[in-house]
Amino acid sequence: MNNRQYVLLDRDGTIIVERHYLSDPADVDLLPGAAKGLRKLQNLGLGLIVVTNQSAIGRGMIDEARLTQIHAKMKDLLMMEGVTLDGIYYCPHLPETGCDCRKPLTAMAKSAMAEFGFDARNCFVIGDKICDIELGRNLGALTFLVRTGYGEKTQFDSSMMPDFVVADLDESADTIAHLLRQNEKKMETEK
Repeated sequence: MNNRQYVLLDRDGTIIVERHYLSDPADVDLLPGAAKGLRKLQNLGLGLIVVTNQSAIGRGMIDEARLTQIHAKMKDLLMMEGVTLDGIYYCPHLPETGCDCRKPLTAMAKSAMAEFGFDARNCFVIGDKICDIELGRNLGALTFLVRTGYGEKTQFDSSMMPDFVVADLDESADTIAHLLRQNEKKMETEK
């Protein structure tokens, strides 16, 4: 088991600008503060993994080759900002398919855990929708709702109880840095 901690990130509305069924790589734009926040998380030694529902494939709006181009554009934009993603996992299925990979179910996260050898209870899940928070809950991870994308509306849903509500990925990174420092101090005092 890997001791490294990971951040599981939603894509649309969290890292990149929400576009209803994004289908063109030219429309990929990073959200303000996203690259800065991801760079901070990376500098804390955390792994960065995207887990994203992409039913546009199941709907026949794009194919997997087009999704690969979209992800390549996102990775290029992030790389220009000094950020490297460890992995991208996606669910191509329609919601009604009943697959076990569509968030908030955990198959994508479990695939990442198997590949990278980390414990979900030591990771952080960040997203802008209820399914992201529920994914984190299903994994036993700490959850962050960003107010970007759909998050501004989602924060008022009383059924959702994220551990933290933050403005964006930059504030998420600052909060996680604080939590990690607190944990280090706690471990030092217990020695």
